[in-house]
Amino acid sequence: MHIRDEQKGILFLILIFAIIAGVSVFIALSLRTDTVGKSLENDQVIRTLYVLDDGNGNALMTEVVIYYPVSKKAAVVNIPYNVGGIYRVLEGVEGTQGRTDGIAVIYREKGIAAYLRQIENLLGTSIPFYSIVKLDHFITLTDMMGGLRVFISAPVDSLSADGERWLLPSGAVTLDGDKVSTYLRYRLSEETDADVYERYQNVMIAYFTQLGENKAMILAKKNINKFLPLFSSNLDAKDFATHMSLLAEMNTEYIIRQNVTGRVSTVDGKQLVFPLNGGDFIKQAVAQSTNMLISTGNTMTSRIYVLEIQNGTTVQGLAHNTAILFQNASYDILSTLNADRNDYEKTVIIDHIGNREIAKMVGDFIRCTNIQEEEVRSDTANESVASVDFTIILGKDFDGRYVRPSAN
Repeated sequence: MHIRDEQKGILFLILIFAIIAGVSVFIALSLRTDTVGKSLENDQVIRTLYVLDDGNGNALMTEVVIYYPVSKKAAVVNIPYNVGGIYRVLEGVEGTQGRTDGIAVIYREKGIAAYLRQIENLLGTSIPFYSIVKLDHFITLTDMMGGLRVFISAPVDSLSADGERWLLPSGAVTLDGDKVSTYLRYRLSEETDADVYERYQNVMIAYFTQLGENKAMILAKKNINKFLPLFSSNLDAKDFATHMSLLAEMNTEYIIRQNVTGRVSTVDGKQLVFPLNGGDFIKQAVAQSTNMLISTGNTMTSRIYVLEIQNGTTVQGLAHNTAILFQNASYDILSTLNADRNDYEKTVIIDHIGNREIAKMVGDFIRCTNIQEEEVRSDTANESVASVDFTIILGKDFDGRYVRPSAN
């Protein structure tokens, strides 16, 4: 049977198109960008927004993880659902008047992209990646990982408003998926928001701990495809696996915890938290924490630094209020007390460890350049964990947030 000229022409065209298609696919695969790697070329840290969706389109838990792969250290920033602001959540033309509400309304009514942008604005930093897990998927994920280990100071045995029984053991316990769900959702009458947010961060840290301990099993080819469908992300499967493998190396013994704090006000019957200093404080605190992550390069011996704050003025409560600022910026506060006198004109930072770089970071946080170095002590295994790294003596030039430039 002879093929006619017209059929030869058609077959030739089909062959040409097949070659072109094959070459196009090859070029596309060759030029495929490693999204995570590209991000690290432009920045030293990996920033990811994690949202735990309650299954009804509400953000039950929102955490931003800032991770520095070189030192394997991280910071976890909790975003309360009721961070107050004027948010334009209704569809309409640009300039449409917004309404005062909690930030989680953005996620519920506008979706993850708008929510991500709003949190970037809140923290003053770019967040390239996001990951959403629905609560029922997180329960499954927890069970697949063998449970999450947390510490519960006292046993929980209570009922929710709709009659659900909350029952949890005390101590350092490994919780299965259902128990983790209870741990995240229960709320006792005597608890504060800070107690709840601490549980959220405990779960995030427990998740990364399990990810690290079980990375060989989770990242194995035969298993990774069972984990990936539990997440919704702006990364494709290959990049998400790369992202997961990097975070699996996290040193969860060194985690900086942060929370958005501010003034609580009731608006339209809702209790909202309006960030301190119009939002400038949390931006500076996040920048400070990021600097702390990368300040020591490849070393793994970094720690959270311990401060003593002394009030060298007649302003009541100045040391206590300043301690809260530094705690929210991820420093440990050993003590707050009155200085040896109350007529210090200038604020001074006393460096007890001879680390000029960290001393400057401490000073930058309150815009203090008056730094004095005292005796340098060596860190030893027998040294008390209560040792003070830096003493801050507040003077008349400190206005409660910053040292006034004209007086410094």
